[in-house]
Amino acid sequence: MSGTQVTGEHAKPDFKRAAALALANTRLGAAMDAATRRQDTGRRTIMPELGDPMAIRNLGARIKDHTLQNLDRYLAQLADSVRKRGGQVHFATDAEQAREIITRIARQAHVQRIVKAKSMASEEIELNEALEAAGFAVTETDLGEYILQVAGEKPSHIVTPVLHRNREDIARLFADKLGMAYSTDPPTLTAFARRILRERFKAADMGISGANFAVAETGTICIVTNEGNGRFTTCRPRVLVTLMGMEKVVPRMQDLTVFLKLLSKSATGQRMTCYTNLITGPRRPGDADGPEEFHLVILDYGRSGILGGKYREALRCIRCGACLNACPVYRKLGGHAYESVYPGPIGKVISPLLRSLATYKHLPQASSLCAACYEACPMRINLPKLLLALRDDILHAGLAPLTWRLGFKGWRMVMSSNFLYRMGSKMGRLFMSLLARDGWVRRLPVPPASTWTTYRDLPNLAKRPFNKRWATLKRQLDEEGKP
Repeated sequence: MSGTQVTGEHAKPDFKRAAALALANTRLGAAMDAATRRQDTGRRTIMPELGDPMAIRNLGARIKDHTLQNLDRYLAQLADSVRKRGGQVHFATDAEQAREIITRIARQAHVQRIVKAKSMASEEIELNEALEAAGFAVTETDLGEYILQVAGEKPSHIVTPVLHRNREDIARLFADKLGMAYSTDPPTLTAFARRILRERFKAADMGISGANFAVAETGTICIVTNEGNGRFTTCRPRVLVTLMGMEKVVPRMQDLTVFLKLLSKSATGQRMTCYTNLITGPRRPGDADGPEEFHLVILDYGRSGILGGKYREALRCIRCGACLNACPVYRKLGGHAYESVYPGPIGKVISPLLRSLATYKHLPQASSLCAACYEACPMRINLPKLLLALRDDILHAGLAPLTWRLGFKGWRMVMSSNFLYRMGSKMGRLFMSLLARDGWVRRLPVPPASTWTTYRDLPNLAKRPFNKRWATLKRQLDEEGKP
């Protein structure tokens, strides 16, 4: 039942086609726009409660930068802390190794049924598919992720994975796939899913979770959720595996409080998520619940390459999704058009870096560079700057189309020459005046300009260029200023 819509390691994305299909789906565009604006408004409304939000955001960024600068030391401390408290630690360099480690743990523990809390890292390595192929029954227990598992889809948003579906979609899905009587009432749909999931929790031998943060000094894993599934997944099964990207570590417990203040407010506009779960090793004598075995799998899978280069600040990301909610491109396309585990502005940066610049060369171009993402990011990641740097990398790697390379060379030549610039302006005004009607050009004859005028009118060029108008204005001002 796992989703097959995006197969990150194997598919060859066609962003232009996927974006065109998404734009043609007006219902999707309206739903995404309304949902993301609501979450972005919630963030803007609640952030001032921090008193000085920018100071706390800058503090969070500094803590992250310090941690990334000393990541080897803090990962070693985290591993030692987990082992001291009875847990086991595994390091995975890539997706294949991570899948093999988790599959081996399940086999050695004689596991049959697995429940999963929401985990973007598990989406990266296509963990569900691997576990099901190995013969294990896997159930996503986050309600949104469960809906997508039933539908055979992948998440469209980092925080709210089923943002692209409305209640009518879910009602039809449950009726068709699960035999539920058709109802669009959210409490009824939720209660139906809860009954199924409770039985899965009772029968599960293993729980798998992600990690929002991992505290190096104590070996504590922190996951934040708005549903109780996170606690069921981490407390009830006898074996617990936590899969985390290596950048999720923070030095001290007091540092964790900074990120908890920022995460929920940035993600969903809440003061705090409903459940903040702190997991420190397996069950100890006297504990009421908890796993008998605890395994922490720390995933690299391209992160060390980012760590050592000019894009390091992208690893500050705490996966809040604020940049997605603020992005005008994501609002229109939704997440599936990106054909990557991570959509939106952060996805445009880390998808090419984690996987392949050649595979995702279109994503850095799919941005207006309006900087709404930078304004929203609680970790102060300068996403527009990183997108421009990636565009430069695409050009120098020879991945840009020949027409782009020739076009920009011509542009640079014209902009560097006063004579060519003036001649180009004259020719442009002449050409545009032949096509203009009532001061507007409604259709240009050749691409890529024709693509622009398919959706927008273009104003005609002014009869007198600015430099001539400025000379006249300056002369008039000088004359007016004479005694």
